[in-house]
Amino acid sequence: MLLLPLLALSAFSLCFAASQQEIHAELVKLAAQNNGVIKLDERTYNMLTTSKRNWTSAVQLTAMDKRRKCIPCREFDPAFQEVAKAWTTVPAEQRDSHFFATLDFDNGISVFQKLGVQSAPIVHLYPATEGPRRPANGRTAPSTYDFSNGLDAGPLAEQLSIHTPVPIPYKAPFDWSRWGTFIGVALFSLASIRFIAPVLKNRWTWAIGTVLTVLVMTSGYMFTRIRGVPFSGGNGQWIAPGYQNQFGQETQVIAMIYGLLASAFLMLTVITPYTQSPKRQKAQVYLWSIVIFIMYSVLISIFRVKNRGYPFKLGL
Repeated sequence: MLLLPLLALSAFSLCFAASQQEIHAELVKLAAQNNGVIKLDERTYNMLTTSKRNWTSAVQLTAMDKRRKCIPCREFDPAFQEVAKAWTTVPAEQRDSHFFATLDFDNGISVFQKLGVQSAPIVHLYPATEGPRRPANGRTAPSTYDFSNGLDAGPLAEQLSIHTPVPIPYKAPFDWSRWGTFIGVALFSLASIRFIAPVLKNRWTWAIGTVLTVLVMTSGYMFTRIRGVPFSGGNGQWIAPGYQNQFGQETQVIAMIYGLLASAFLMLTVITPYTQSPKRQKAQVYLWSIVIFIMYSVLISIFRVKNRGYPFKLGL
């Protein structure tokens, strides 16, 4: 009597193994069709992230349609595609045990809702749930890629290599345009050095360059470069909320405001007192005072948007 249950259990195990092999074979085929990136929908997403899997995967959740206005999505997608393409050069034994996939919002709305995803892009890293590549700590829940490393392919390949059976053989492409521009500028500089030497020796050249550098740096340029932040937010927003966040466009606007304020104070203290005509002097006082008032009003209004709850304002 015990023979029948044992036979049934054995048959079930064989059917499950066959089903898992069929899923894996389909995933391998889908990856090969698109330079190593599986284009997911709800069905293929469930296949890839099935609870019984002996493979790992990196899934990009994105919104590429222009109607979604997701600028970071379009900036990051080429990097994800490049890293996935580099993975296709790995021998099949390792390549077929890790998959790259992308799920667009319009192709998997229900998946986004199930995961509670409200922003993009996001990269989820799914570990194996069984087999030799199952994590030693038994954790099978997906982890999330940290975009503080930026949107470039290099940091992405480095971080994902922690989860792949072998390191991803990604190499940044040779930047011909960058080196061509550098050589062209160098040759032009050598040819025109005798013409620009008087300009370089002029103290006003260095004064203007120093002031512009100070304005840009005090506006947060290095902060945004080090963190690799996007130029603007996903919905076109250019003011990042909070003290520890800033967009690239925000840096440019703040630098312009600082520059106008500095110029206005400079005109009032250096130029206006030496104006011979009383009418012109009076007009300049009114003009630059109005500029200072307006620019300070704009600066404080930006501060109010950035730090919600700030109670003060000036004009605007």
